[in-house]
Parts: sequence; structure tokens; C-alpha cells
Amino acid sequence: MRHGLRVLLRAGDPVRRQGLAAMLEAAGHTPVSETPDVVLCDLARDIVPPGEAEAPVLVLTDRSVPGEQPAGVLPHTVTTAQLDAALRAVAAGLVVRAPGGIPADGFHAAGEDAPALLTPREAEILTLVGQGMSNKAVARALGISVHTVKFHLEALFAKLDATSRAKAVAKGLRGGVIEL
Repeated sequence: MRHGLRVLLRAGDPVRRQGLAAMLEAAGHTPVSETPDVVLCDLARDIVPPGEAEAPVLVLTDRSVPGEQPAGVLPHTVTTAQLDAALRAVAAGLVVRAPGGIPADGFHAAGEDAPALLTPREAEILTLVGQGMSNKAVARALGISVHTVKFHLEALFAKLDATSRAKAVAKGLRGGVIEL
């Protein structure tokens, strides 16, 4: 039998809070006000998520997360099943990220000259390059041609203002686009 988690819900919008509470209850979890297993934070724009002193934090946001990265980050459009799986994963000590690892507003460098948005495929290729894969290995892993990989890498270099694979990966790591 699956036991539900005790979830501290932080959401500024009362309507959103009520909807999330209903999702939690539908998944068998109990919203609590103290001693949670997981903290669920519906992150508003430009708000920093809470630290993980109380419990692991799962953030719902459509933007990049400022500050220290929480245990989980998912978009606001999460389903009840996805929310349930993510809550259980972060409670078990795992890291949870949305597929592609890119917030809906894309990757922006610190400063005023933010690069253009990375596509999900570009982020996927950057992740594989960060794992040390060659262009040929990336092409095989994704089922695309080496020429297509090179095309995406050129676009990545331009968007990230990088002159090498290592610099692109470093900027992707610093910007939270990829995790290794």
C-alpha cells in the first residue's frame, strides 16, 4: 500500500493554493502546516524558493529559479500524476527536473545581454556534450545526423556566446540549463 506524504504547501494565490491542495489530496498526500516530508512551493515571478532546512523543496515555476537549486523544479502545468511522482522522488532524496531541464522562458545569462532561448533539442545536445559525447555519439543517441548535431552546436555557440564546447557547457551549467 502506498502511503501519502505530508506536504507543506506554499502558494501566494489562494485559488492556485486550493487547486494544488486538491491535487495533493487526489494523489493521497496530506497538506500540513508543520513537520512536512516535502515542501511544495508555487513560485511567483522573482521570488526565491525556501531553503531545504525543513524538508526537500519541489518548486513549480515557469521561469528560471534564482539562488540555490531546490531538489525539484517542474512547470506550473504539472499533472496530478507528475506531481505525485515528483513529490515521492524528492522525498526519497532524488533530484527532479522537467524534461529538457529548461524553464519555459528559456535560458538567460546574468546581465542585460541575455542570449536567445535554447530549444529543447539544443538543451538536449548541450547535456550530451557535457557528458563528454562526441558529435557522432550525440547523433547516434538522438537518432539524427552528425550534420544536424553540428548545426545545433553552431546555434548553441552563437546563443551562449561560446567559442568552444567546454565554454558552452560551462555556461549551460552556470545558467541551470543542464546538470551533470
